[in-house]
Amino acid sequence: MSRDGQTNDENSRPLVWYLPQSQNGSILITTRSREAARKLVIPRNIIAVEPMSKADALALFEKKLGAQNDSNDVAALAYALEYMPLAIIQASAYICEQQPFCSVKQYLADFQDLLSNNEEAVTEFRRDYEAKNSIILTWQISFDHIRQKIPSAANLLSLMSFFDCQGIPGDLLRNRSESGDGQQTEYKEDSVKLRNYSFISINTDGKTFEMHSLVQLATRKWLEDHGQLEKWKQQFISNLCAELPTGEYENWAKCQELFPHARSAARQQPQAQESLRDWASVLYKAAWYAWTMGNGLDAENMSFETMKVWKKILGEEHEDSLNSMAMLGLAHNLRGRWDAAEGLFVQVMETRKAKLGADHPDTLTSMANLASTYRNQGRWEDAEELFVQVMETSKTKLGADHPSTLTSMANLASTFWNQGRWEDAEEL
Repeated sequence: MSRDGQTNDENSRPLVWYLPQSQNGSILITTRSREAARKLVIPRNIIAVEPMSKADALALFEKKLGAQNDSNDVAALAYALEYMPLAIIQASAYICEQQPFCSVKQYLADFQDLLSNNEEAVTEFRRDYEAKNSIILTWQISFDHIRQKIPSAANLLSLMSFFDCQGIPGDLLRNRSESGDGQQTEYKEDSVKLRNYSFISINTDGKTFEMHSLVQLATRKWLEDHGQLEKWKQQFISNLCAELPTGEYENWAKCQELFPHARSAARQQPQAQESLRDWASVLYKAAWYAWTMGNGLDAENMSFETMKVWKKILGEEHEDSLNSMAMLGLAHNLRGRWDAAEGLFVQVMETRKAKLGADHPDTLTSMANLASTYRNQGRWEDAEELFVQVMETSKTKLGADHPSTLTSMANLASTFWNQGRWEDAEEL
């Protein structure tokens, strides 16, 4: 069921419904759920990806570290790391960075000490995030070192952990705090250091980064345990809010780049009221872009959250609250939920009439939105009455050749066309 009690057919469809059917090509689906796999493909087409073998793990160590004098130490460390590629890569990166002060044997000893001293915390983390001991602990060894030796690099990693794990834009990372950590030289040195420790990778464009999702989770868990989660979450939201534009056509390229990070922000509502306003602004601009792209589900969810926040903080009659209600109405229209859209558009229209006047451009826009909903419902007379009113007022206020006036004429002509009133439509 949807928020307004209507059945949401889109959400009730099974996942297989969305997969294209064709005799040509194949679709590769990855999942950690065998149950989900069985619902999508027949059992004989399921390929179980097993953990790395001992031989493969040793080969990966040799590739990263070169040949080692004591192969027994390497084998013991590979076993302790559960043959997990990410853990092996991070351990190798740390050993390479610390040579000659850290050997494979020394790293293994540190790893085992950390495991014995943090067994309860690691068990709790795995319960929450399905992470391996090896990944958590190799992350912690490296992060503890960076935090002590290069605090600014640890700050950079903390901020990056809130973004989507792919395509993290460097432009949004430079302003990391009010203390001036974002200077260009320091930013470059910090990002290189994080790459050397295999926490992040730098894309070929040299401007964006990638970060393994488990590294992000481990970082955010550490921040939560040390009371720093909200600080960096708010910094992430502030940076994203400042950079994300509205959804007009000329901004589509930038919106497309930042939309995955807005989705990430949508799952991370902050606590502080000032940051909450930035969060709502991010979701509103992202909803605008999603709507223009025909993405009704994201537009609806994001604008609904925006509306809740702005109504609570600003009141129902504030212009931002009305804008979010209108955006939610547009999203409802996109998904064919005409009754839900109508209720919102009526409320917005009446409020704007009372506050701004019947001939204000914002009021006319809300009337046109309501008229479009009537047209979608097949309520031709109601739609025609509003479209005529919008057109005549626009002519008087803006002129007959103003783009808004021409749009209102086109809307009215479309209403006539849908009724089979060809001559009236042709005249307009």
